[in-house]
Amino acid sequence: MAANSKTILKKDIKVEGNLFEKEDIELDGEIKGNIRAENFETLKNSKVSGDVKSSEVRLDGTLEGNIESNKVYIKKNANITGTIKQKTLSVEEGAKLNIKTETSS
Repeated sequence: MAANSKTILKKDIKVEGNLFEKEDIELDGEIKGNIRAENFETLKNSKVSGDVKSSEVRLDGTLEGNIESNKVYIKKNANITGTIKQKTLSVEEGAKLNIKTETSS
């Protein structure tokens, strides 16, 4: 794949199973399974049931699962349930959280 490429999953896409990508993933659909990508972003219509491992995560949809990432940005439309292990965490006002956080070194 070309440098800085991105896989985009639109809102009518539903995936059951694990998703692994060397580059970036942008999700507006639904995934039931674990996700691993360099950078992972969810849009407000997205739904994830599974764990996420990524260098940088930006969340604006619904996620039930654990997150392991250097940087986690939670946007105002997000609804997150699970454990977040991160170096830095940013949360916009309005996000709905039922989380436990752990700072990684």
